[in-house]
Amino acid sequence: MTWEQLVKLGCQLPEVEEGIWFRTPALKVRGKSFVRLKEDGESVVFLLESVDEQEFLIQALPELYFITDHYRGWPAVLARLSKLRVPECRRRLEQGWRLKAPKTLVKQREAPRGPPPRTSPRGRSKRSP
Repeated sequence: MTWEQLVKLGCQLPEVEEGIWFRTPALKVRGKSFVRLKEDGESVVFLLESVDEQEFLIQALPELYFITDHYRGWPAVLARLSKLRVPECRRRLEQGWRLKAPKTLVKQREAPRGPPPRTSPRGRSKRSP
């Protein structure tokens, strides 16, 4: 994956825009950064809910996730872009977004979009009157 591909995925989340965080490209929701490109251009910083999650991810997927001393003890993890795949990227972006987005925006995203259309026994949808 490239940073540009990650940005494209991240911008699918509500109110996400590109910005700068610690002098590197980042994604923000309402001005709050939730992922950034590292200075090496080959890895990104994802925010996490806890340090325990950081340790779990590094142990479970050491080829993808790692930290430097700077991030030890902080709820964040580094990911190698070259090893990052779309489903995992979406999961981490959504998590970081939820951590930084206002609660009202998160609730809007979680709100049901209405009931699915009813279907007849033959599988055709019926319109409600």
